Amino acid sequence: MSDLKQTPLSQWHIDQGARMVPFAGYSMPVQYEGVLAEHAVVRNGVGLFDITHMGEVYVSGPEAGRWLSGLISNSILKGEPGKVTYTTMCNEQGRTLDDMLIYRLAEEDWLVVMNASNHDKIAAWMEQHLPEGVAMNDASDRTGLIAVQGPDSHELLCRLELLAGLEDKVAELDFYTHFVMDGPSGPWIVSRTGYTGEHGYELYLPADDMLGTWEELLEKGKDLHVRPIGLAARDTLRFEACYCLYGHELSEDWTPLEAGIGWAVKLKKKGGFVGRDALVAQKEAGVPHRLIGLEVAGGPIAREGCEVFADGRKVGHVTSGTFTPTLQRKLALALVETEFTDADLVVEVRGKQLAASRIELPFLAARVKGDPRAERTLS
Repeated sequence: MSDLKQTPLSQWHIDQGARMVPFAGYSMPVQYEGVLAEHAVVRNGVGLFDITHMGEVYVSGPEAGRWLSGLISNSILKGEPGKVTYTTMCNEQGRTLDDMLIYRLAEEDWLVVMNASNHDKIAAWMEQHLPEGVAMNDASDRTGLIAVQGPDSHELLCRLELLAGLEDKVAELDFYTHFVMDGPSGPWIVSRTGYTGEHGYELYLPADDMLGTWEELLEKGKDLHVRPIGLAARDTLRFEACYCLYGHELSEDWTPLEAGIGWAVKLKKKGGFVGRDALVAQKEAGVPHRLIGLEVAGGPIAREGCEVFADGRKVGHVTSGTFTPTLQRKLALALVETEFTDADLVVEVRGKQLAASRIELPFLAARVKGDPRAERTLS
């Protein structure tokens, strides 16, 4: 894996015995002590994630907000500095290029946080549409990102020496808000966000500050039994909360309306956005697919790619499927033709067609007040 990018913590992960895998061009830890144990740490206490592989692009200028608004499906212009917005970026056909977070850092300064696998594509798309007077600064290679997630995340985060005296400011953060502060090597962003369905935070910091901060969190969280968490448990955690994962529930093959995140698509947004006309037409004609939850009892797990049938006809496919550690059930998310979402469905698993029961979403209600990604609507 010598040709893969490394995070500032890659050697630390290796030294701790993590199993490393290629992921979005990076060498990343998939697990340390095991998925089930790591999953339970986050649900019951607090865990740390190295998610430095994510992409971060800063944009600034008097017209930056208006320009950015024209590229994304959600509304950002009414949000004050300190606001974080979940949104999608679509092509002209209304199909999903990526889902992302938009940070309003100041009146004319913004941060776009994109999925690692889509970094090059989104950076190029933004460059392609970049107008005069708007500056774009790709800081992905020099930015570290630590997620502190779980019921004890607030307690642990406030033990950082750098946050001494700022405990009230951290406590006042609502979900999807942030503040900026000075760090040893440059600005930090302390963000009340996460991808686990639990109370949590994400720290954007200069790469040079990563290792010291990571080790301080582990040292000061010993009594909280804090543990490093790999990508495998990050996936089971997000799956239980039914958060979309690009390449699974989101794709350039379908729209955010079909993926059930229509609440992040503001079709009446003043000024419009790329892909709006196609999404309006799709909604008026009837959204052709819907994301639903399924359980195949008594058989193997219905994994990504398993086909879904109704009356002998293929009507969809599984986008994600796994054993849910918290619920102790084999569940799946599936994209199914809308007219068949209430039909008797079967899923083909390992050559066998198995009856599937419809399960309401989300599988596990996010334990975070105000979490927009827990909503499942078409408009």
